[in-house]
Amino acid sequence: MNVRILVANASHIGYAERICELMYISALERGTGIARRSPEYIGEKMSSNKAVIALDGKKVVGFSYIETWSHKSFVANSGLIVDHDYRHLGVASRIKKRIFHLSRQLYPQAKIFGITTGAAVMRINSKLGYRPVPFSELTHDEAFWNGCRDCRNYDILMRNDKRMCLCTGMLYDPAEHPKRQTTRKTQPEKEEIIYEK
Repeated sequence: MNVRILVANASHIGYAERICELMYISALERGTGIARRSPEYIGEKMSSNKAVIALDGKKVVGFSYIETWSHKSFVANSGLIVDHDYRHLGVASRIKKRIFHLSRQLYPQAKIFGITTGAAVMRINSKLGYRPVPFSELTHDEAFWNGCRDCRNYDILMRNDKRMCLCTGMLYDPAEHPKRQTTRKTQPEKEEIIYEK
């Protein structure tokens, strides 16, 4: 197994259908929801270099993408998936690190956030410098919260006026990490970002 973690580009659009399938399978396995995205939407993220793809040879085995909210003051690393056969091998951690560093390069002043029920994702986020926060510290952009509609717990979120749910909100605030400032020119620690042509 030789899994490469790459910044996706237009040459990877052929993987968009399979990525959507993996997202659907992942949502079913977790018994929660995940914002459904079309292959066209995933392809657009790839074309604009706002996604990370994990490939084992020519097989897609993982993916995540960047979304911006509240006039780019918030960034979400969304849609993290790993093919079932590649779980528990560190692939998710490598994808999360790569998408985190890409987010810091593209939007160095933005707060990076996510909501999750997954303990493994919470551990990875904590290592990257995220901290658990109430939903009130996350984006108030309605479009983000509309993405929760496919989740079976959406009624809980709405009953609590989007203040809490079964997910944990996690936030990385660059202002809390002044020694870790990243610019477009700096490379992430250990793994460099690969733009494959």
